[in-house]
Amino acid sequence: MPAQSGYFSDDSMIRRVMRKRAVGLTYGQRALVIGAVHPLLYVGTAENTQHRTTPYTRLALTGKLFEAVSLGTREEADRARTFTAKRHAPVQGALPEDAGTHNPRGTRYSAHDPQLMFMTMAFTFDSAEVMHDLLVRKLTPGEREGLYQDYCRWGELFGMPREAAPADYAGFRDYFDGYLASDEPFLTEEAKLVGSYLMGQRIAYPMPIPVQQALGGFNLLVQSSLPPRIREMYGLNWGLREEIACRGLAQAVRTAHISPPLAPKLLRGSLTGPSYPLYRLATRREQRLIAAGRSSMPGVDPLSYAARVG
Repeated sequence: MPAQSGYFSDDSMIRRVMRKRAVGLTYGQRALVIGAVHPLLYVGTAENTQHRTTPYTRLALTGKLFEAVSLGTREEADRARTFTAKRHAPVQGALPEDAGTHNPRGTRYSAHDPQLMFMTMAFTFDSAEVMHDLLVRKLTPGEREGLYQDYCRWGELFGMPREAAPADYAGFRDYFDGYLASDEPFLTEEAKLVGSYLMGQRIAYPMPIPVQQALGGFNLLVQSSLPPRIREMYGLNWGLREEIACRGLAQAVRTAHISPPLAPKLLRGSLTGPSYPLYRLATRREQRLIAAGRSSMPGVDPLSYAARVG
């Protein structure tokens, strides 16, 4: 490949999907929210992250790293991979408390566990697929297979052994849907709290009304995309009013992609491209609060978090 090309070609499914900002601005949030029901993934990350009490900063950093590998040049991707490998090197430990019958206190976790690497890829791929179906258009069977194979390659670039993932999309869907329907998913109290802030159930801090409206729309779309069982685990109230509002909003976003001239003028030029620059907007207020000695999640005591990590 030419020096400036990436690990994926411009016509690859992963680039075609992730260039859609409607996907790029929602899939990461959904992946973190739904991935939190996997205790080893959530607790393992939470116990070793520098951004335990700053979920928006963590979301932005994760989005930047993931986009660097899927959309960036090889040089950008390799920098992201090196950074991630260094962060993952010390991530190992044991659950500090019971997290369901499948994950009792003391269950070991490691960032180098092939199964956990696969589940990270699984939640990410599933969220990208679901949000594209909801906000852009339904993928064809061939496109789904192509996107899945691209994400398997993406997982490999982050260290996942290829054999850790099912060979094809049908196998993946059987396994992943089976996992979500089983009695294994478990939402810890901390994961539920952090997820509630990411989905706007709790107000982290006041923002200008236009920003609140935009984030409210994104949060509604993410909530609507969750399997009913996951919404129940978070205690989300989801009824006819929420369903109607979400359908109207999703249809408006799909129409903007299908017929850009019908989209609001402000939206037409922002349908495609990297999403990380927009992620950063959500972190600035959070960082100002932290600098002022305040929590970005009212009700969460940073000192108690630090004590647990220590």
